[in-house]
Amino acid sequence: MNFVNKIENWGNTHHPKILDFIRIILGVFLVMKGVEFMRNTPFLLDLLLQNQSVHLSGLEIAVILHYVTYVHMVGGILIFLGLFTRIASLMQLPIIFGAVFYVNILNPLVSSELWLSIIVLALLLTFVIIGSGPLSLDNLLTEKKESLNR
Repeated sequence: MNFVNKIENWGNTHHPKILDFIRIILGVFLVMKGVEFMRNTPFLLDLLLQNQSVHLSGLEIAVILHYVTYVHMVGGILIFLGLFTRIASLMQLPIIFGAVFYVNILNPLVSSELWLSIIVLALLLTFVIIGSGPLSLDNLLTEKKESLNR
Protein backbone atom coordinates (compact mmCIF):
# COMPACT_ATOMS: atom_id res chain seq x y z
CA MET A 1 0.00 0.00 0.00
CA ASN A 2 1.47 3.35 -0.97
CA PHE A 3 1.73 6.45 1.18
CA VAL A 4 -1.38 8.18 -0.20
CA ASN A 5 -3.54 5.12 0.49
CA LYS A 6 -2.20 4.93 4.04
CA ILE A 7 -3.11 8.58 4.63
CA GLU A 8 -6.55 8.00 3.11
CA ASN A 9 -7.24 4.95 5.28
CA TRP A 10 -6.00 6.71 8.42
CA GLY A 11 -8.14 9.76 7.64
CA ASN A 12 -11.23 7.63 7.06
CA THR A 13 -10.88 5.83 10.39
CA HIS A 14 -9.96 8.89 12.50
CA HIS A 15 -12.66 11.38 11.62
CA PRO A 16 -14.83 12.93 14.35
CA LYS A 17 -18.24 14.10 13.11
CA ILE A 18 -17.62 17.65 14.39
CA LEU A 19 -15.04 18.01 11.62
CA ASP A 20 -17.81 17.47 9.08
CA PHE A 21 -19.61 20.54 10.39
CA ILE A 22 -16.35 22.50 10.34
CA ARG A 23 -15.81 21.32 6.73
CA ILE A 24 -19.29 22.53 5.78
CA ILE A 25 -18.68 25.95 7.40
CA LEU A 26 -15.31 26.19 5.65
CA GLY A 27 -16.94 25.42 2.30
CA VAL A 28 -19.57 28.12 2.81
CA PHE A 29 -16.86 30.59 3.84
CA LEU A 30 -14.79 29.86 0.72
CA VAL A 31 -17.81 30.26 -1.55
CA MET A 32 -18.63 33.60 0.12
CA LYS A 33 -15.03 34.75 -0.37
CA GLY A 34 -15.17 33.74 -4.04
CA VAL A 35 -18.40 35.66 -4.54
CA GLU A 36 -16.90 38.66 -2.70
CA PHE A 37 -13.85 38.58 -4.98
CA MET A 38 -16.08 38.30 -8.06
CA ARG A 39 -18.20 41.26 -6.98
CA ASN A 40 -15.19 43.33 -5.97
CA THR A 41 -12.46 42.39 -8.44
CA PRO A 42 -10.70 45.78 -8.10
CA PHE A 43 -10.07 45.01 -4.41
CA LEU A 44 -8.37 41.72 -5.30
CA LEU A 45 -6.44 43.47 -8.06
CA ASP A 46 -5.26 46.12 -5.56
CA LEU A 47 -4.09 43.37 -3.19
CA LEU A 48 -2.02 41.84 -5.97
CA LEU A 49 -0.55 45.10 -7.19
CA GLN A 50 0.14 46.64 -3.77
CA ASN A 51 2.34 43.76 -2.60
CA GLN A 52 3.91 42.96 -5.94
CA SER A 53 7.59 42.18 -5.42
CA VAL A 54 7.81 40.45 -8.81
CA HIS A 55 6.48 42.18 -11.89
CA LEU A 56 3.44 40.37 -13.28
CA SER A 57 2.07 40.90 -16.76
CA GLY A 58 -1.57 41.69 -17.39
CA LEU A 59 -2.24 38.13 -18.52
CA GLU A 60 -0.66 36.66 -15.38
CA ILE A 61 -2.74 38.97 -13.17
CA ALA A 62 -5.92 38.02 -15.07
CA VAL A 63 -5.15 34.32 -14.65
CA ILE A 64 -4.52 34.77 -10.91
CA LEU A 65 -7.74 36.78 -10.47
CA HIS A 66 -9.83 34.14 -12.25
CA TYR A 67 -8.09 31.23 -10.50
CA VAL A 68 -8.66 32.72 -7.05
CA THR A 69 -12.29 33.55 -7.72
CA TYR A 70 -13.38 30.32 -9.37
CA VAL A 71 -11.34 27.94 -7.24
CA HIS A 72 -12.81 29.54 -4.11
CA MET A 73 -16.34 29.18 -5.47
CA VAL A 74 -16.12 25.71 -7.05
CA GLY A 75 -13.73 24.33 -4.43
CA GLY A 76 -15.89 25.75 -1.64
CA ILE A 77 -18.97 24.02 -3.06
CA LEU A 78 -17.07 20.71 -3.33
CA ILE A 79 -15.75 21.04 0.23
CA PHE A 80 -19.26 21.95 1.47
CA LEU A 81 -20.75 18.87 -0.20
CA GLY A 82 -17.86 16.61 0.79
CA LEU A 83 -17.20 15.67 -2.81
CA PHE A 84 -13.55 15.37 -3.89
CA THR A 85 -12.65 17.19 -0.66
CA ARG A 86 -8.96 16.34 -0.76
CA ILE A 87 -8.54 17.59 -4.33
CA ALA A 88 -10.61 20.73 -3.69
CA SER A 89 -8.55 21.47 -0.57
CA LEU A 90 -5.30 20.96 -2.47
CA MET A 91 -6.44 23.42 -5.12
CA GLN A 92 -7.16 26.02 -2.42
CA LEU A 93 -3.72 25.72 -0.81
CA PRO A 94 -1.76 27.96 -3.25
CA ILE A 95 -4.33 30.72 -2.77
CA ILE A 96 -4.25 30.53 1.01
CA PHE A 97 -0.43 30.27 1.09
CA GLY A 98 -0.42 33.45 -0.98
CA ALA A 99 -2.88 35.08 1.40
CA VAL A 100 -0.74 34.22 4.41
CA PHE A 101 2.77 34.77 3.09
CA TYR A 102 2.30 37.25 0.25
CA VAL A 103 -0.60 39.52 1.19
CA ASN A 104 -1.19 39.44 4.94
CA ILE A 105 2.32 38.94 6.29
CA LEU A 106 3.15 42.58 5.54
CA ASN A 107 0.28 43.76 7.77
CA PRO A 108 0.60 43.96 11.57
CA LEU A 109 0.29 40.67 13.47
CA VAL A 110 -2.99 41.78 15.02
CA SER A 111 -4.56 41.72 11.56
CA SER A 112 -7.68 39.57 11.68
CA GLU A 113 -7.24 38.67 8.01
CA LEU A 114 -3.85 37.08 8.75
CA TRP A 115 -5.23 34.95 11.55
CA LEU A 116 -8.27 33.99 9.50
CA SER A 117 -5.98 32.96 6.63
CA ILE A 118 -3.84 30.89 9.01
CA ILE A 119 -6.92 29.12 10.40
CA VAL A 120 -8.23 28.39 6.89
CA LEU A 121 -4.77 27.09 5.89
CA ALA A 122 -4.72 24.75 8.90
CA LEU A 123 -8.23 23.50 8.14
CA LEU A 124 -7.44 22.89 4.47
CA LEU A 125 -4.32 20.93 5.41
CA THR A 126 -6.44 18.93 7.85
CA PHE A 127 -9.00 18.07 5.16
CA VAL A 128 -6.26 17.13 2.69
CA ILE A 129 -5.19 14.49 5.21
CA ILE A 130 -8.48 13.27 6.70
CA GLY A 131 -10.79 13.75 3.73
CA SER A 132 -14.54 14.25 3.69
CA GLY A 133 -15.81 12.23 6.61
CA PRO A 134 -19.02 10.33 7.22
CA LEU A 135 -21.40 13.24 6.43
CA SER A 136 -20.39 13.71 2.81
CA LEU A 137 -21.36 12.84 -0.72
CA ASP A 138 -18.12 10.87 -1.09
CA ASN A 139 -19.17 8.60 1.78
CA LEU A 140 -22.74 8.31 0.48
CA LEU A 141 -21.57 7.37 -3.02
CA THR A 142 -19.06 4.87 -1.63
CA GLU A 143 -21.75 3.20 0.49
CA LYS A 144 -24.12 2.98 -2.49
CA LYS A 145 -21.38 1.52 -4.67
CA GLU A 146 -20.55 -1.10 -2.00
CA SER A 147 -24.22 -2.03 -1.56
CA LEU A 148 -24.61 -2.49 -5.33
CA ASN A 149 -21.55 -4.75 -5.45
CA ARG A 150 -22.98 -7.11 -2.83
